[in-house]
Amino acid sequence: MSVHILRGFFRTASLLMLLIVVAMLSAITTMHFAIHGAEVQVPALTGMTIAEARSQTAGMGLTLNVDNRYYSAEIAAGHILTQSPAPGTVVRREWRVRVAESLGPQKVDVPDTVSSDDRLAALRLRRTGLEVGVTAHLPDSAVPEGTVIAQDPPAHAQGIEGPSVNLLVAAPEDDTPDGYVMPDMTGVPIVTAQAQLAKIGLKPTTPTFVDVQVPPVGTGNAPLQLPIAPGSVIAQSPPAGARVDQTMDVKLEVAK
Repeated sequence: MSVHILRGFFRTASLLMLLIVVAMLSAITTMHFAIHGAEVQVPALTGMTIAEARSQTAGMGLTLNVDNRYYSAEIAAGHILTQSPAPGTVVRREWRVRVAESLGPQKVDVPDTVSSDDRLAALRLRRTGLEVGVTAHLPDSAVPEGTVIAQDPPAHAQGIEGPSVNLLVAAPEDDTPDGYVMPDMTGVPIVTAQAQLAKIGLKPTTPTFVDVQVPPVGTGNAPLQLPIAPGSVIAQSPPAGARVDQTMDVKLEVAK
């Protein structure tokens, strides 16, 4: 009698174990399909219109965000320039795909806002179709408070990337500056350039020394070109007139 009871017990226990294993396998399989069913591959959106890309991503359960807008001579206005994540990336549904929209080729002429009141300058930029970018303030007793003393990009600049203009505005003399105008160092001896930058709290990186060609002797009516003095600055980054602060690297190229 006890043998039959033990056999029945083991049969019941084996059946229960089998049912547990089957249930676990079923749960794992269900979880696998649930997880992978919630994942999608990010499509290639570059070149599409915003409407086309929004329709495609919405159909895949993704959200499209237009983060930036830039000028482009290659991609038509209203079409996508770049995207993140890259095409083919596997993400969860409801993931945000961030894109940059093309504004087409630059057609606006960057106005000259220097010497204007900052509010009038902002109004003029907006009327032109441009935006006011970063506005920095620099103590300057030579002009009235609120006067634009520099802008970046400069007036009538071509090939600009973004539709915004940064302004450097005059502040009262006792204010703490939050930006500076990058001076023009071209032709200045490197020692003098480094001293001038140090006065406004800028520390240039180690200068790059490059070979320069000796200009040919002028013939006929061609103007005589003077040779570049060794040790003088021949190129700089950021360019003259750009807004800079103590966190930025200033790079100088110097003639050998």
